[in-house]
Amino acid sequence: MSASATPDGLRDTSGTLLMSKNQVVVASLGCFVTLLLSLLDMNIVSSVSWKMVNDLDPVHGIDLLPWMVTSYALADCIVVPLYGKLADIYGAKRVYIAALLIFLIGSCLCGISQSMTELIVFRTIQGVGGGGLMSVTMVVLGTLFRSDAEEEGGSMKTSSGGIMVGLGVALGPLVGALVANSLNWRWVFYINLPLVLAALVIAVFVLKLPVYSERRKVDFLGAALLAGAAAGILLAVEWGGKQYAWGSPTVLLTLGGGLALLVGFGWRLMTAEEPLISLRLLRNSTFRIMMPIGLITGMGLAGEVLYIGGYLQVGRGMGLTNASYMNLPMAGGMMLSVLTARTVIAVLGKFKYLLTSAGVLQAVILLLFSTLDEHTSLWWVGLGMFGLGLGMGQTLGLALQYMQNAVGLEDIGTATTTQRFTQQLGSSTGFAIFGMIMAKVLSSQLTGAAGAANVDGELNTAVLAQLPPEQQQAAIHAFIDAVTTVFFVAGCVAVVPAVLALFIKEKGTKTKAREKAAEARASAFTA
Repeated sequence: MSASATPDGLRDTSGTLLMSKNQVVVASLGCFVTLLLSLLDMNIVSSVSWKMVNDLDPVHGIDLLPWMVTSYALADCIVVPLYGKLADIYGAKRVYIAALLIFLIGSCLCGISQSMTELIVFRTIQGVGGGGLMSVTMVVLGTLFRSDAEEEGGSMKTSSGGIMVGLGVALGPLVGALVANSLNWRWVFYINLPLVLAALVIAVFVLKLPVYSERRKVDFLGAALLAGAAAGILLAVEWGGKQYAWGSPTVLLTLGGGLALLVGFGWRLMTAEEPLISLRLLRNSTFRIMMPIGLITGMGLAGEVLYIGGYLQVGRGMGLTNASYMNLPMAGGMMLSVLTARTVIAVLGKFKYLLTSAGVLQAVILLLFSTLDEHTSLWWVGLGMFGLGLGMGQTLGLALQYMQNAVGLEDIGTATTTQRFTQQLGSSTGFAIFGMIMAKVLSSQLTGAAGAANVDGELNTAVLAQLPPEQQQAAIHAFIDAVTTVFFVAGCVAVVPAVLALFIKEKGTKTKAREKAAEARASAFTA
């Protein structure tokens, strides 16, 4: 059974009204709350991580801190593809509710943690739910606002979703800074509870989506192979150059094991009766191109937001709250790009040109950011972040919606979560690559002139404020050199998805307009 958005609500292919227009609006609000919750959670926890360590285990907590971050990211990433397949088989509503419940339980447990070990375990549970918050929510939205991708040039009807993404980018660091400065760290988990409960009530009593009568199998072996591959690769890039050297047996064995399991997953795709990612999807030209675009876009994004924050806080000496305000131009750019996308597509003629222009815009701004120094006007930095927001709004939310419209409704869950999975894998790889670049440049640039800030080639940011002006300047200059190198590489990476987008096959909006006009004239003549 399929469904499509109509002026009076959501209908299935038989014409039966599943949800009225008002119900669609209410259900959408619940989804947007979930999106905001997911985006806020990503940013808030990192802001108060040190307070957690000091409270739960001030002696050994620092050694366990990376696991607190990694456990959530691993759980989130490895369950995403399985969520998509389950949504396609059992319906997105059931899986969406299950993800909300798991996240709710995980948040409650995290809030009452009494040790770092407990917090790590409970963050893993929360991550299992978090893996479905954004991915399955986007499946639900893709169903509620589903339209023919060939109509309207792939114009996107989920502009409100992009607005919520922008709000998440803006509010996440600000809320995190407020909690870090004013409240007990446990509130970063407790504030999830009313939002999750509100989304649950709406999902249970308002949301009505198609129910599939055809029962298909879940390839749990394929899911296990992909989960193991993702875990091995993510752990290798997380550990490499940090806990262990890149050439250490631990990293090499972990990475080798992950790649071997990835090969096994590829074999499973070709031999399973119902593979985790259907061959039908792999034959879809849009899906095939959007996957590498998502992977490389994720890599590029890893070199943007995190290192811009580092430039502002370390390079320019801004506090966490003031630096967070600099996210507002980026959020504004994301909102504007989504709201004006339909007009831009109409002017350019094809949606793929929107993706290309977005990639080029991001590349140009990142390359310009590679020239930043200690004296660059913050107004120019804010303008650049606004431009990055314009590009991000197009390459994230809009690209996803276009791909959703390009696949069958029976595969929308798998397609959505697969793209998110590739973006996460790209981001994790990007963080590792850019972290290595950052460390190499810092090691080469830091000299004795940085004084106590130079600790065997690593920057000790805790002593910067106490250094004499000359040593402080030398340390900051070395840090900015490393950050701008990251921007340069990220700018080069951003060009790749812009070029790949040109290979998407679609009809231009002007061509489709002429076809519709011809059909109308033919209908009038026969009448």
